[in-house]
Amino acid sequence: MMRAMQIIGTGMPRARIIHSLLAALLVLTAPAGHSFAQSQQIQQPASPTTADTAVPAPAPAAPSSPSSTSPAPNVSASALPHDLSPWGMFMQADIVVKAVMIGLAFASLVTWTIWLAKGLELAAARRRARSCVRKLTRADDLASASAEIEAGWTSKGPIAELMAAADSELRRSNELSSEGIKERLAIALSRIEAKAGRDIARGTGLLATIGATAPFVGLSGTVWGIMNSFIGISQSKTTNLAVVAPGIAEALLATALGLGAAIPAVVIYNVFARALANYRALLSDASGEILQHVSRDLDRQERGHRSSVVSLERGHAAAE
Repeated sequence: MMRAMQIIGTGMPRARIIHSLLAALLVLTAPAGHSFAQSQQIQQPASPTTADTAVPAPAPAAPSSPSSTSPAPNVSASALPHDLSPWGMFMQADIVVKAVMIGLAFASLVTWTIWLAKGLELAAARRRARSCVRKLTRADDLASASAEIEAGWTSKGPIAELMAAADSELRRSNELSSEGIKERLAIALSRIEAKAGRDIARGTGLLATIGATAPFVGLSGTVWGIMNSFIGISQSKTTNLAVVAPGIAEALLATALGLGAAIPAVVIYNVFARALANYRALLSDASGEILQHVSRDLDRQERGHRSSVVSLERGHAAAE
């Protein structure tokens, strides 16, 4: 009780005073083995100031939806090619597509080179052959025809070789039968015609090869480019056309180059085929005229008019 009076006399708050009185009563009424220190374990109530000033815990954030967290596929403008011209697409193409394009461009260059070189050669050969045929047609015998051909700018060429073969055969078969001379001369002239046809047609077979294979070479480059475009779709995980459009355009450029190399090659080859057929016909006409002159000269020789060998010798002397 004395302790209670001391507590009241100190002027403590009522709540603390009541708590202290209850603790003193517990000490008085506790059993003998119970210590006073254990009675001090009674928790004091929280002061109203700390309860009022407690900071509330932050509310948990709402879970975000998967659509808001995953970034939407977007193609940046820097990833797309800025130059879609033929040269720009060539520079940005795959190495295989570039190789196909370079090969097709080289094939096109070869086509136009053959057209220029072989066209000039064939035009000159046809002009010379027509002139020789006209001279053979208006000549009365082989000697005068040989003199006319060797005197002008037609002294070189296949028809001049035909005349030289006829002269050589007549000299070597001077005392033999006419039929044997004609047969041997026809064989010699046919061989010269075949050789002249092969020489003038050299290089045109390459045009046929380019015209037949260039579209397929370009198509192989297109297939490779489109395959790379679909691989790009799977890697970018987007179906945006802007991602694959440049690759497809580069692949189609290979097909365009293939057609650009094949179409002129086929057209030029057909033109040359007709021109070569005309040239071979001129050589055949020249051979026929030569055989006719030889046959007439041999008949005149048999009838005793004049010798064909002497006529040829005089013709060569006049030409010299």
